[in-house]
Amino acid sequence: MDKPLLNRVAVVTGASRGIGRAAALALAEAGAHIIALARTQGALESLDDEIRAKGSSATLVPVNLKDLDAIDRLGAAIYERWGKLDILLGNAGQLGELAPINHIDQPVWDEVMTVNVTANYRLIRSFDPLLRASDAGRAIFLTSGAAHKCNAYWGMYSISKAALEALVRTYAAETVTTPIKVMLVSPGPLRTSMRRAAMPGEDPMTLKTPEDLAPHIVKLALPSWTETGKIYDFPQGGKVTTPQMPA
Repeated sequence: MDKPLLNRVAVVTGASRGIGRAAALALAEAGAHIIALARTQGALESLDDEIRAKGSSATLVPVNLKDLDAIDRLGAAIYERWGKLDILLGNAGQLGELAPINHIDQPVWDEVMTVNVTANYRLIRSFDPLLRASDAGRAIFLTSGAAHKCNAYWGMYSISKAALEALVRTYAAETVTTPIKVMLVSPGPLRTSMRRAAMPGEDPMTLKTPEDLAPHIVKLALPSWTETGKIYDFPQGGKVTTPQMPA
């Protein structure tokens, strides 16, 4: 079987379920060693079993991304063991509350911003030297159409994803002369627990699955991928779009 990511090292956040789990398994099947981050030890161990069944290997990191200093420690550990990082998949995210902005409690706001924005900034800050040490570093982050729609009651999630997009596009601009390629992925509505929480009346069987998206994430992780600073729009058949500035 073709292993286009053989001998490459990939960090996947939120790897225990949903998009993160499906992507971790697909990256492992393509040959990558997976450094799997999630809060739940048991779910990580189950993931490890499946990765081993695919003939690949994993390093399990039970961590809450709100522990920002743990991200720095992980960066140091990756440097000591591998001296590089080939793929970073920033997948973990929180929906928060669907509520008017003036009804959102500060602790809930802080938690969503920490996980959806600040943790990804810390991942970039800690892992940038490792990605630069790769011959083809790839940094991929999950965004949402909510970043642009700004619908009522979706403020917390929309604002966090808009901030994430600005963060990632800025990083792409700062690495444009390097072998690193930085992409955002807009997955659209998928059959995940977050979607179920946001849309409880929706029939999940009408939605595509994380497993449908996963091969597309593998494509972005390949050394042959050439685009950077753009959005990979999965609902639009994998169309690569450039965010437009206001006229």
